Amino acid sequence: MSSSQRLKTLYTPEERARRDATKWTLVQGILAPVQFLVFLISLALVLRYLWIGDGYTVATASVVIKTLVLYTIMVTGAIWEREVFGCYLFAPAFFWEDVFSFLVLALHTAYLVMLFAGIGDPRQQMLVALAAYATYVVNAIQFVLKLRAARRDERIAAMSGPSVSGSRA
Repeated sequence: MSSSQRLKTLYTPEERARRDATKWTLVQGILAPVQFLVFLISLALVLRYLWIGDGYTVATASVVIKTLVLYTIMVTGAIWEREVFGCYLFAPAFFWEDVFSFLVLALHTAYLVMLFAGIGDPRQQMLVALAAYATYVVNAIQFVLKLRAARRDERIAAMSGPSVSGSRA
């Protein structure tokens, strides 16, 4: 049973120690709620524009800001992943989150390309922003579930205490 629990844990003890020691964990812990707040404000502005046709400029600015915050959290997240798991992206523990993050990035970037290249009308651009936001919500849920799994693993580790046996490989 304990070996199957070990297979299902998100972090090895060494990875957990690296996660707890790196400043990038704090950076991610700050940026994630900031990004979510920016997302909520931007979502409201985009929906307002789509519903009543007013506020295009402020909605556009908010999507650009949201995208810049996304790029920032993705870059710092890759640095965090490198420090914790030894690779910039696609560590087994976060593989599917990283894969889906690329879809999030692609849609946000598509919005920027449309905006700056003048592709599509404002409504079409905002609909792409909404698609980007929908994928962001799914990705955010993925990461929240990982955070909950990590906390669960820590509770299990704390309950099992220092008497855990096994190799140090």
